[in-house]
Amino acid sequence: MQPGKAFTAFAIVVFVLLGIAATTPPEGTHKNLQILPKDISDQKLDSIMESYNKALGIGCSFCHAPAKNMTDSLDYASDEKPMKEEARKMMRMTIDINKNNFYFDKTVRPEYLNVVTCKTCHRGEAYPDL
Repeated sequence: MQPGKAFTAFAIVVFVLLGIAATTPPEGTHKNLQILPKDISDQKLDSIMESYNKALGIGCSFCHAPAKNMTDSLDYASDEKPMKEEARKMMRMTIDINKNNFYFDKTVRPEYLNVVTCKTCHRGEAYPDL
């Protein structure tokens, strides 16, 4: 192949790959989200998780497993700890309770949209006293 044709073919391949990369939406940075939106911002996710920590009086390691081969780090995508699925069940439950039992106009009082939260039952304890 002549040098000019080889360069042209190479340039076409590069432009095609760049075009594919530019039109392919980036994957969410958060893996294994099943309840929360996959495109949630880091700030919003951190805020939600912090509210769970406070409502249950726990730390992240209560639901999240330690990362393999790393000290002082958690594997947030792992489902190794059964408590993580229990947390998902609780999230589904509160969403269902609020959706099916309460009506609120978001434009009037958005701060009262979630009537039932984790804190409603847990009150700062990992296991609610029922």
